[in-house]
Amino acid sequence: MTANIKAISYHLPQYELNNVVIEKDFPEWSIDKIADKTGIDCRYIAASDETAGDMAVKAAEKLFLEHNIDKSTIDYLILCTQSPDYFLPTTACIIQEKLGLSTSVGAFDMNLGCSGYIYGLGLAKGLIASGQAKNVLFVTSETYSKFIHPKDKSNKTIFGDAAAATLISSEDGFAEIGNFEYGTDGKGAENLIVKNGAMRNLKTNKEASQDEYGNYLSDDYLYMNGSEIFLFTLASVPKLIENTIQKNNLTKENIDLFVLHQANKFMLDSLRKKCKIENDKFYIYIGNCGNTVSSTIPIALYHAQKEKLLQKNNTILLAGFGVGYSWGGTVIKIV
Repeated sequence: MTANIKAISYHLPQYELNNVVIEKDFPEWSIDKIADKTGIDCRYIAASDETAGDMAVKAAEKLFLEHNIDKSTIDYLILCTQSPDYFLPTTACIIQEKLGLSTSVGAFDMNLGCSGYIYGLGLAKGLIASGQAKNVLFVTSETYSKFIHPKDKSNKTIFGDAAAATLISSEDGFAEIGNFEYGTDGKGAENLIVKNGAMRNLKTNKEASQDEYGNYLSDDYLYMNGSEIFLFTLASVPKLIENTIQKNNLTKENIDLFVLHQANKFMLDSLRKKCKIENDKFYIYIGNCGNTVSSTIPIALYHAQKEKLLQKNNTILLAGFGVGYSWGGTVIKIV
C-alpha cells in the first residue's frame, strides 16, 4: 500500500524578530552581516505563554481549513517536538482533545530535531503500509527560542519558532513517499544540547558565562558547537544523499529538486557545492522564518508547491540532519 503526502500547512507565531531588532541589541552584528552569514531576514518567536502544543493545534486547524479536510477521517496523530508542553502527559494527547479528534485515534510524541520530518514521514508510511492507519496527521512544532539565552546572539539569529501539519494518507495525494535512509551517531550529542532541565541534570539558574565571541553560555540553555555541527554535516549529508538515491533505485540525474533541512544559508551553500548540485535544483526557503528545526522541510515544500516548482512526475529528494546526531532521507514522487 502506498503512502502519499496529501496536504501541508504551517503556522508562525505573531511576534517577528527581524535583523533590525537584533542589531539594536547587538550593535556589532550589522543587518547585512546577519543576512550574509545566515540568509535569514526575520524569524518568529512564540509568546511567553505560547507552547509547541498551542502552535501545533493552530497548524492542524489551518490544514483542515485550507485543504477542506474532514478531521473525522484522521486515525493517527504524531507530534514531533523537543519542547513538549509537559514531561507527561504526551502533548499529542492534549492536541487530540483540543482538535476534537476521535478518541479511537492513536497519538504520541517523538523527540527529534532537524531530522524529525523525515523520521515522521517514515513512521507514517509504516503505519499505513501495515494497515494500522489510513490518514496520519503528522505535526512538527518547536519553540527553541525558549531554550536560547537572551544574550546568545549566535543562536538567536538562526532559530525561529513554527509548527507545520502534514496529512499522510493511503488515498491519493500530491506526492508518493519513497524509500528511506537513516543514520544516528550519539557521539555528537554534546555538540547541540540543553544539558540541564530534565532528569540527568536539574536546572541550576547559575549566571551565564561569555565565550570568545561574546555569546552568553549556560547549561540551562541551548548550546551549539557550530564548527563541529558544520563538520558533521559536510561529512554525513553527501553520503546520506547518495544512499537515499540508491535506496530508491535512482541516479542523481533523476532528482528534479533537492529540499534539505534549512539550517542556514552558509551551510546549505556549502552542501550544494560539495554535492555538486545545480542552483536551480536546490531549493532554499529560510529568509522569512529562520531555522524552524523539524518544520523547515514541510515549510519549504509548502512554498515550493506554491511557486509551482513541484511538477507532475518530478522526483524530490528530502534530507534532514542535525541534533543527535541524527539524519534521514527519502524521495517523494509528484503525482
